[in-house]
Amino acid sequence: MKLNCFEDVKRLTCEMVSIPSINKSLGGESALAQYVYDFYRSLPYFQRHPEQTILFQTEDDFIERHSALAYVKGTKGTSNRTVILIGHIDTVGVDDFGAIRDYAFRPNELPQKLLETFSLSPEVIADIESGEFMFGRGVLDMKSGVAGHMYLIKYFSEHPEELDGNLIQIAECDEEDNSHGIITAIDYLLDLKKKENFEYVACINADYSTNYDPDDNNRYIYYGSIGKLLPCFVAFGKESHVGSAFKAFDPNLLIAEVTREMSLNTDLCDISHGEVTVPPISLKQTDTKPEYTVQTALTAFAYYNYFTHGIGPDSVLEKCKAVGEKAFHQVIEQLNKRYAKYCELSHIDFTPLPWKTRVYTWKEFYDHAAQKHGMPFVNSMTAFAENLQAAQPQMDLRQFSLAVVEEAWKWYEDKSPALVLFFGSVFSARIEMTGKTDAERALLDAVAYAVEKIGPTSQRSIKTRMFYPYISDSSFMALCDTRESFNAVAQNMPSWKIKYYHDVDKILEINVPVVNIGTFGRDGHMLTERVDMYHTFQNVPNITYETILQLLN
Repeated sequence: MKLNCFEDVKRLTCEMVSIPSINKSLGGESALAQYVYDFYRSLPYFQRHPEQTILFQTEDDFIERHSALAYVKGTKGTSNRTVILIGHIDTVGVDDFGAIRDYAFRPNELPQKLLETFSLSPEVIADIESGEFMFGRGVLDMKSGVAGHMYLIKYFSEHPEELDGNLIQIAECDEEDNSHGIITAIDYLLDLKKKENFEYVACINADYSTNYDPDDNNRYIYYGSIGKLLPCFVAFGKESHVGSAFKAFDPNLLIAEVTREMSLNTDLCDISHGEVTVPPISLKQTDTKPEYTVQTALTAFAYYNYFTHGIGPDSVLEKCKAVGEKAFHQVIEQLNKRYAKYCELSHIDFTPLPWKTRVYTWKEFYDHAAQKHGMPFVNSMTAFAENLQAAQPQMDLRQFSLAVVEEAWKWYEDKSPALVLFFGSVFSARIEMTGKTDAERALLDAVAYAVEKIGPTSQRSIKTRMFYPYISDSSFMALCDTRESFNAVAQNMPSWKIKYYHDVDKILEINVPVVNIGTFGRDGHMLTERVDMYHTFQNVPNITYETILQLLN
C-alpha cells in the first residue's frame, strides 16, 4: 500500500518551520517540542493512552528545553520488537539571512524575498522556479524529517493492527550542539524497555542528505553513521620579551605547525567499506593572551574535526599524538636553523636552543602530576573542575577543558615547552552496518525491500551507502568500538563526568543497528536551505513505512 502523505507532511513541516527553534534560544526548542507533544495528544489513540506520549526536559543542561516522545503498541501479534524513530527539532541560527531573518520561518514567502534581496546562483534560481523545493530555516535539517515521523505515528495509531511490535518516535532538542536531547531520551528508552518489555531492534533517523556534486541526481539512504571526535592541542610555551625573541618558545608557532600537519591531511582520512571520510580540518586556533603586551604568548590552543568510519578513538589518539610529536620536532629544527642564521648575521657564537619535544595525552599529563603530587593534586583538580562547572555552567565545553588543562599545568615544576592532547567535545560514535548480526541483516533486508518496492514510483533514483556522512544523534544508538578503544575517550577528556559523560552501559542496553532514511535537499545550514518536497514528503515516509512493516511483520 502506498501512503498519500505528501500534503500532510508538507503542512506539518510548514507549521514547524514557523516556530523558531534555534539551538540554545530562550524557549524555542521547548516551544517546538510542545507543538509535537500537542499534535500527539490531539489524536484519538493518545487520548485513550495519554501515558504513551511524554514531554521531557533535558537533564544536566544549563538552559531549560524539552523533547517529545510518543509510542504506538501494535495489535497484530504479541511481539515486543520495537523500532525507534529519531529526529531533531533544533536548528542553527539565522544571522546569515540578515535583514530578512524573519522570513527564514516563512516557507511560502521566503523564495520571493531571497530573489529580491540576494544575488543567487543559477542552481538556486532554478530550484525556486521549479516549485519542487521548500525553503526555510530547518526545513531540510530536519523538521521535514520529524514531520514524516509524526505522520507515521499518526498513521499507525489509526492502524495498530498492521504492527506486530511497537513504534517509538523521539523529537529531540539540542542535536546541533551537545546532544542533551538524545542523551536524556536514552533514559526514557531504558525505562520503557523495563516497563513495557520493549525489545529494540532498529533505529531509523530522518536527518538530511544532499547531492555530492552538481551532476549528482541520486537520493541517498545511509546504513550506520560516521563517527566524530574533536582532538584538541594545548601548547605551553616559554615566555620572553620580544626584544629577546630567541629566548622564547612561541606556542603559536607550534600550534600553527600542528595545524599545518593536521588540517586537510589526507593521510588521516579513514577508509572503510570503500567509503572515505573527509580529512581533519581546523575549527579553532588561538592563543590565550587576554590583552596586548610585548611578552610572547604563554599558551596556544587549537582543535580539529576528525571523522571516522572504521577506526576507534584509541587509533585517533595515537595518530594525533604522532602528528604533535612530528610538529614539535619540526618546530625545534626550524628554530635552530633560524637562530643559527641570526647568530651568523650577528657575528655571535651559535649554541643550539634548549627545547626538547614533549607531547602528552591528557591521561599521561594528569597521571604524571598525580604521581608526583598525590592526592593533593587529585583533590584540587576535582574541586577546580566542579567549582568551574557550578560557577559557569554555560561555559563552552572546549573552553572548560582548556581551563582544566591549564590548571594542571600549574602543578608542573618543569615549565619547559610542552604540548598536551585531549578530546574536547561530545563523542559521536561511528556505527558500522556489516550484516554481522541478525538485527543488522534484518534491517539491511528491510530497507532493500522498501527501496525496491517504492523505487518504481519514486520519480527519483534512490541509492544506499554505508555511512551517513554528517554528525547525527544516530551515534547514540549503538557502540561499535570496543570498550578498550572507547576508554581513550573517557581517559582523555578533562571534562569527563563533570561537564560531559557518555554512558556506554546505557547505550549498550539499546545497541541497535541504524539507518538514515532522511530528508533530501540542498544547502543545509545556509540561507538557501531547501528540501526536495516530493522525495521528502512522499518517498521518505513510504520507504520508512515499508521498512517498519518488514521489521514488525
